[in-house]
Amino acid sequence: MTNYASYLQLPEWRFIDESISARSRSALESFAADDTLCHLVGQGMSVPTVRTWVHNETVVLGIQDHRLPYIGEAMDHLEKAGYPSIVRNSGGLAVVLDQGILNISLVLSEEDASIDISTGYEVMLTFIRLLFPEAGDQIEAYEIVGSYCPGSYDLSIDGKKFAGISQRRLRKGIAVQVYLCVEGSGGKRAELIRDLYEIGLQGEETKFVYPSIRPEVMASLEELLGIPLTVSDVVIRAQTLLKHLSNNVKLESFQDSEMDLYTFYLNRVLERNKKMLK
Repeated sequence: MTNYASYLQLPEWRFIDESISARSRSALESFAADDTLCHLVGQGMSVPTVRTWVHNETVVLGIQDHRLPYIGEAMDHLEKAGYPSIVRNSGGLAVVLDQGILNISLVLSEEDASIDISTGYEVMLTFIRLLFPEAGDQIEAYEIVGSYCPGSYDLSIDGKKFAGISQRRLRKGIAVQVYLCVEGSGGKRAELIRDLYEIGLQGEETKFVYPSIRPEVMASLEELLGIPLTVSDVVIRAQTLLKHLSNNVKLESFQDSEMDLYTFYLNRVLERNKKMLK
């Protein structure tokens, strides 16, 4: 049986906390940051890294979302509700970002040995179970039908989804990203995405089958665990957990020597988004 915790028990980790500093910036910058870290870690220019990140109110659309027949009207509705939207050039469907959602990227290297996709998911599942010992094995991974951005590694407690996992692979680096609904109402966020699909489809048949959103199947960790829990609390938990897993945790942001690479990936992400919006 594979010991997934062994992928986390490393001699050295780097921890980049952008849970406050990234809030007012575009979420596109976070996709560029993870691409940069994949490159740095995959090419041995940085040790494996955990990055925590939060953005103000935004709806991140997937490529299929942008093909909705009435996407313009749907995006206008989101904008009026206080949620401007962007399009990411990767798999997955729409998600909501706000100050109560914490994203954690776990960036590992395949330089010495390959890490298959299912292993990447299981390593993040292990990390989340260690992060919330009060829930532990209650946290299950399977698709929650009726949730937004559904996938086989939706994380749930008692059938209610609080997180989803995705992966980005580049230059022998892997960013396993988890979307954690920490604070507030998971159902309210789901209502916003339900509106996106209702307005975007307006009853039309499409080749791609969009999810039928049921807000009652989504909840925040605060709601599920029944304890006061903030994004800041979870960031501190993540730092503490890494210190248990490794003797050496460096708390640092991007270095000056890494900024040229970051600028390259940011420009690439911005260009792709511009093309998508055309």
